[in-house]
Amino acid sequence: MNRRYYKVMPDRGMDMLSQFLDGGFVAVDFDIKTDLTGKFSDNFSDFNKQINPIIKQFKPEITKVAAGLAAGCIWRIGKGMSQGDIILCPNNDGELHVGEVSGDYFYSGDKFPHRRKFVWSPNRIKRSDCSQELRNGLQSGLSVYCVDSYGPEIEQLIDGHNPQINLQTNDLTIENPSVFALEKYLEDFLITNWDKTELANNYSILSEDGEIVGRQYETDTGRIDILAISKDSKTLLVIELKKGRASDVVVGQIQRYMGFVTEELAGPDQQVRGLIIALENDDRIKRALVVAKGIDFFRYEVNFRLIPVSF
Repeated sequence: MNRRYYKVMPDRGMDMLSQFLDGGFVAVDFDIKTDLTGKFSDNFSDFNKQINPIIKQFKPEITKVAAGLAAGCIWRIGKGMSQGDIILCPNNDGELHVGEVSGDYFYSGDKFPHRRKFVWSPNRIKRSDCSQELRNGLQSGLSVYCVDSYGPEIEQLIDGHNPQINLQTNDLTIENPSVFALEKYLEDFLITNWDKTELANNYSILSEDGEIVGRQYETDTGRIDILAISKDSKTLLVIELKKGRASDVVVGQIQRYMGFVTEELAGPDQQVRGLIIALENDDRIKRALVVAKGIDFFRYEVNFRLIPVSF
């Protein structure tokens, strides 16, 4: 089965989680009190344009970025998910409830009106059994967040097996598998140590209500590694880690992401810039960026030392 995987976080905590489990559904709210049945287009961009005026009607003060975040979560509940897809829903006991999509979108007049039917498994996954990479991947503050890249591990956990951590990849765009293995954890490092990097002087990782939402930000053409916003809120920064991939792939990908952010998230007074981060200098990237304006290129260094211990 070619199914997808999501993390769903109840907007108002564990009280709502109990309603999810008892009622056999998941839902989002965002204070949008209107039935969206029949309004979900296959393309998120079209849906975003359609729902933005509705969101503004209920929340006139909302920014375009926040409206886009809300639209994305509602679209994933209403259209992005398909029957058979899997969701993970965390509780306060260090566990993940596992559910499978069993029905279409429906609207309820109660709190959290935008709903989707689920069948919940009696078994739960312990977060301590997850790899560190998966635990980090579940930290996004978005209410509904795609975690497809961890699908094989999630399936192993559902089946009751300890996950086998694999640093290899079948991605044909990867030129250097050894660099890919190293840089799989670069994103985690940047998120954890953001305040210690030069980027923190001018940018913050995009957050909403105190939760980071700019990590692996889902778009209609893939997921942005890190989406940041300048301290003065005038610039949105798309950060893409090379991860051993072919240079042309990385440049093309970040341009697509910048196009998405420009059209779907940026306000009229905001600019969009890009940043590629790689382990090594890359003449092909530098040549491409001569004409690909608005994208910077950073190289990082790994400082690893062995310290002798006296005894």
